[in-house]
Amino acid sequence: MKVTGALEPFLPFCRRLLPSRLAGLSLALLKSTALEAAVLAGHLLLYPTGLTPERRSPAPPAEPDGTDRLPVRPVPPVVLLHGFIDNRSVFVLLRRALAQHGGQRVESLNYSPLTCDVRTAAELLGRHIEEICERTGSHQVDVVGHSLGGLIARYYVQRLGGDLRVRTLVTLGTPHSGTRVVPLANAHPIVRQLRPGSEVIEELTRPAPGCRTRFVSFWSDLDSLMDPVETACVDHPDLMATNVHVTGIGHLALPVHPAIATGIRQALDEAHPEERMAGGLTVA
Repeated sequence: MKVTGALEPFLPFCRRLLPSRLAGLSLALLKSTALEAAVLAGHLLLYPTGLTPERRSPAPPAEPDGTDRLPVRPVPPVVLLHGFIDNRSVFVLLRRALAQHGGQRVESLNYSPLTCDVRTAAELLGRHIEEICERTGSHQVDVVGHSLGGLIARYYVQRLGGDLRVRTLVTLGTPHSGTRVVPLANAHPIVRQLRPGSEVIEELTRPAPGCRTRFVSFWSDLDSLMDPVETACVDHPDLMATNVHVTGIGHLALPVHPAIATGIRQALDEAHPEERMAGGLTVA
């Protein structure tokens, strides 16, 4: 994705001023920043459309007995869970990509921007997932969580027995080990829960023997909200986890970029995504 074409005439000059490695990093950072700004502008326009809960469509009617049907690979519904002070509008493009290319039934959930506790939000997520399973007739779901949404989903899976319901949990820029970014934001209780060493983060380090959910975590070396950036990796001896290193994009672009959408589809389609994504994703 080319977002900084206007900068290309100045690249030779930049390379003369900086060592090649620093010039390459500076170029990647410029591209990432430009993309983040474009994503933020687009999301602000779409934000009002995601304030209301999503309209739930009924499950498709069962076909009459004796009807010839082509064999269809059963796939669980996909639940999308947004990040802090956000709503379901952040998943407009990802939802379309999953529905069109993967054939999954996709639902986006909103939780209140006034949410002050990861545990409470995880309990609410669990109730939503039970309702989705009952309505669709599916025993399990897949979950894609961006930022805080990924941590809420992990808490549900790991601490509230959600591994019975969640087949695969994909996280995008989620502070699994806590993030130190923006210290002044500690006034908000849920931000304090996202800090390294908080009670919530400590609970997620406890043993989780027999956890059945498969984790796939996308983390970016240019994610400005993850400090350190490796905190977006799942590092737990009891969890089946694949960490996908993304280069070239920032935090806001993770649920929007088509390369990430392709990686998510692979993660949901394959039993062992690490075989396909071991090299990570690079966005030029």
